[in-house]
Amino acid sequence: MKLTVFFDGQFWVGVVEQYVQGKVKAGKHLFGAEPKDQEILEFVWKQLDQLTEGLSQNVESGYGISERRINPKRLARQVSREMEQRGVSSYAQEALRLEYEKRKKEKQVDSRQQKEELKERKRELKVQKAKAKHRGK
Repeated sequence: MKLTVFFDGQFWVGVVEQYVQGKVKAGKHLFGAEPKDQEILEFVWKQLDQLTEGLSQNVESGYGISERRINPKRLARQVSREMEQRGVSSYAQEALRLEYEKRKKEKQVDSRQQKEELKERKRELKVQKAKAKHRGK
């Protein structure tokens, strides 16, 4: 699991990448103003689990499959490379895009259903009003 905090031009954003069996799940958290170390630690302790549990879309990647023990020097080089790298991986971006599209479709379905219910309710009121007029009340 990896947390990357960066400034996207307007807000500070944290992107969580979770690597499980060659697949990547990614979630986004908006910090707003520049977060202090304590804020980031509180996010990790309190909200990180909720964020990762809510993720359902994942993307295939070849990362994290090897079961071999990594040489400590090689691991240190990988860590330094990742520290120099800005932003998030392309796999994480793809997972974020899929998660966004899924939520967008769910929202569209919900809003369509609410519109239909409102239309049906208005129709029922119109029918009741017409019946009341017809009865002469």
